[in-house]
Amino acid sequence: MTPSFDCPDCQASGPSLSRRDFVKTAGVVTAASVAYLNSPLAAGTKPEAPKSENLVEKLYAALSDEQKQEICHPWDFATKDGPLRLHVSNNWQISQPKVAGGFFTKDQQELIEALYWGLYNPEWIDRVKKQLRDDAGGYGRQQSIAIFGEPGSGKFEFVMTGRHLTIRCDGDSTEHFAFGGPIFYGHAAQGFNEKPDHPGNVYWPLALKANELYPMLDGKQQKLALVEKPPAESAVHFQGKDGKFPGIPVSELSSDQQAHVESVLRSLLEPYRESDRNEAMNCLAAQGGLEKCSLAFFKEQDLGNDGVWDVWRLEGPAFVWHFRGEPHVHVWVNIAADPSVKISTRG
Repeated sequence: MTPSFDCPDCQASGPSLSRRDFVKTAGVVTAASVAYLNSPLAAGTKPEAPKSENLVEKLYAALSDEQKQEICHPWDFATKDGPLRLHVSNNWQISQPKVAGGFFTKDQQELIEALYWGLYNPEWIDRVKKQLRDDAGGYGRQQSIAIFGEPGSGKFEFVMTGRHLTIRCDGDSTEHFAFGGPIFYGHAAQGFNEKPDHPGNVYWPLALKANELYPMLDGKQQKLALVEKPPAESAVHFQGKDGKFPGIPVSELSSDQQAHVESVLRSLLEPYRESDRNEAMNCLAAQGGLEKCSLAFFKEQDLGNDGVWDVWRLEGPAFVWHFRGEPHVHVWVNIAADPSVKISTRG
């Protein structure tokens, strides 16, 4: 099936700038990592899957001055929307050159691919590859990168963007944030308008797991949890401890219901590497944990009017996980230990 890039609500957005398979099991690297380790850029390294942050440093060192002028920026580089390294959109290019174009050498492309797959849980790599094929014709064709700060200095961030993609690698140098800042993922598996059961959508099972909680709720709880209209999908700025979060407070759930919400959260985090999963949980703990969050299901945008809620949201003082499943999947994630940190979004 030839991928379609026509996406009315996914038109490229975000700041416009004129200048600018990792491990399948422990110890086994993807073809990209193997290629990188056999390349001149890896001279003197051990034959093992390198940590993504180390690869960012190697990539930076391998860039020419002309390449750096195009994709590298100071740590605090900002546009009118705010710090560029903390921007997130559903479809955007952080830099003009595409990863798989002629801008990067073959060795640099292999290095970028290895560090990109290193950001994911190996068990999810095949699913992420499917999403890229369906949405962008495959890895590298529609994705671009930028580097902020100087890798190796203790303060840097690598960002990759594209359709249904914003992901970061920062080595914990972005204070307070999980994932180095807000991230985005999505999937339109069989066209812009998906059927109610989202056939082939790699992320829809996560929504089904969240929906399993709804029948566990009694009538009063369901009334609290089910909200008429969702907020804008890109409205993922933090409200802080005094915020008004839609839905039912997790603290009002029974122990078995709370356990299910925790299992939903762990499923949501599962696609990503262990260090990012742990950092997200630590950030949540700093806010008081899941008990400080609320979970909402939204009547509006229920595909097929089947009571399987396509749009839902888990939110706390400095935690937002917004899942939109109509007309296809968009997911916005923003997690930090401190709700005072600011981001830039455009949906």
